[in-house]
Amino acid sequence: MRTIAIINLKGGVAKTTSSINIAYILTTRGYKVLLVDNDKQGDCSRGLNRRTSDGDGIDRIMTDRHPDMQSLIRNTDYVGLDIITANLGLLTANMEVTMDRVRPQQNRLKKALQQVADRYDFCVVDNAPDINISVINALTAANDVLIPVEVDDNTLEGMNELLEQIQEVKEELNPDLQNVKCFISKFQKFNEAHKQGAEIIREQYPTMQTLIRASAVVARSTFARTPVALHSPRSAAAEDYEKLVTEYLDMIGGVQDGEI
Repeated sequence: MRTIAIINLKGGVAKTTSSINIAYILTTRGYKVLLVDNDKQGDCSRGLNRRTSDGDGIDRIMTDRHPDMQSLIRNTDYVGLDIITANLGLLTANMEVTMDRVRPQQNRLKKALQQVADRYDFCVVDNAPDINISVINALTAANDVLIPVEVDDNTLEGMNELLEQIQEVKEELNPDLQNVKCFISKFQKFNEAHKQGAEIIREQYPTMQTLIRASAVVARSTFARTPVALHSPRSAAAEDYEKLVTEYLDMIGGVQDGEI
């Protein structure tokens, strides 16, 4: 199983939308995917109609010595796509972990995912806009990190800090981390400032070629709680996410028919 962490320290850059669509599109290519909601807000869980206010999810992975993955993994409405949910219980769980001086703190998610690695081809982790202990766990478990970046006045805010943290995790905790790539989201192709901003990002950071164009159907798909690739498959955003997944699979040397 290959693990993808999707992260940015900024909110509103389409982390959750990207996580859901990348995970869903991978299933349409024949892969089995586990989606992990690693944000106490639970937006990823809500987006797949699986959010509960008090149900067990990633919080149990963070706190239990031997988490029962069978009970924590839930099916979604889509064949081949399962989810581990999150809610505000993750806030308490993270506090508990940081106070635990006995057990290692940073590899709890990785160890839990190893229990089910033979059941899935990919794990996609949707992270909070933060560097907390559960996000460190996601980076420790990841083979690849994808960073959605929106072109605006604060495009690169926190980017250097994030990349430094990722590099530290790679050096100290996760030598298996292979790829760290940005990709541009909410791109307005007729906006000259966006074109210039995209060039700046590509000059300064390792960036995927695929641009996710801004599209009103993304908001509608969010309200419908349906991946945009299914809700509006001919939309610009859906087409772009399909291209992004293809580019990602090519990057890791994967093929398009359910094999890695």
